[in-house]
Amino acid sequence: MTSSQSSSLRGLTLLWLAGNGLRLSILAVPPVLALIILDLKLTGTQVGILNAIPVFLFGLVAIPGSLLIARVGAVPALIIGLVIAAAGSALRGLALDALTLYGATVLMAAGVAVMQPALPPTVNQWMPQRIGFATAVYTNGLLFGEIFPVVLAGIALSLAGGWRASLALWSIPLLCIALIIFLFQPGGSGAAVTRPKHWMPNWRDPLLWKLGLIMSGANQLYFCTNAFLPGFLLHADQTDRIAPALTALNVGQLPGSFLLLVMSTRWERKKAPLLCAGIFALLGLAGIVLTTSVWTVVGGAALIGCSCAIVLTLVLALPALLIPAADVPRTSAGMFAIGYSVAMVISIIGGMMWDATQNPAFAFIPVAITALFIFVLPLMTDLSKRPA
Repeated sequence: MTSSQSSSLRGLTLLWLAGNGLRLSILAVPPVLALIILDLKLTGTQVGILNAIPVFLFGLVAIPGSLLIARVGAVPALIIGLVIAAAGSALRGLALDALTLYGATVLMAAGVAVMQPALPPTVNQWMPQRIGFATAVYTNGLLFGEIFPVVLAGIALSLAGGWRASLALWSIPLLCIALIIFLFQPGGSGAAVTRPKHWMPNWRDPLLWKLGLIMSGANQLYFCTNAFLPGFLLHADQTDRIAPALTALNVGQLPGSFLLLVMSTRWERKKAPLLCAGIFALLGLAGIVLTTSVWTVVGGAALIGCSCAIVLTLVLALPALLIPAADVPRTSAGMFAIGYSVAMVISIIGGMMWDATQNPAFAFIPVAITALFIFVLPLMTDLSKRPA
């Protein structure tokens, strides 16, 4: 293996690990949420706030994350984000009530929110010739980071002896990933650091809004389907379908991710994959809301998961492909801010429509409308231009 190949393999491995770090601590909560509710006596509203904090912080802290990147560089910011997320995850285990749990969760989510805009410029720095493939690799790591805490929840609980130590336990992998990246990053721990001159996104740039709204189409579709699907099936007296449908929605992301590992280079700058993913996502949503067959409900959920994974991976690669390297961090930060903020707003609007009509099916109307961004906006965007 040549030194160039060794460096590429190292960079891809580190990106996959960093992708894991984006979700390990966040998805550690759902498997032990019932224990947390019983111990801290949380209400339904408090549980809703706890679940909303990460998504809210992803949008709110993206811009300060861009400022941090401008001050210290993308890779150091990535490492700092991992350490902050690890600290927040560990502190959740010390929570005495809902407020202290919120505070620790804010800290953890802020760390992840810093990491997210740091990864696209890190891809551009480590793998400038394979941006699409490298993005697919770290997105694949992100998806596995969502699966590991769920699959290994029983083992973590048995080792830790309770939910508090279990949450603290998930801080260890984050610290290990931070240390591994620091020691083994291409160029070593003394690698030159690139600090972009500008950190505030150019809000007057139409491309920024197009990328952010395309991302929001996938984000809100995934988060809102996770949120509204159980209530919809409960209202339809189909509770036996909740578990398989949610499993299909989340596991369905993996085929899309593996497909991108194979096709990422060919699909770079291509509109057709985004258009097809948007259409398939809407078909999946129709299968859930407009049909009664268990196969169309579960299949529709899987189709949504797969489509969202494809859209997310392709869009995350676009800043590095379309704009100058110096502007990638701030554009990525703006894209995350728009993408997650819109997802939060659509979630709230969907919930309001549910309450107003007393029918959870209506919650999916704003979700379907916003999903149109996925295949409408690419038609209005020049994806062929290259950074100056």
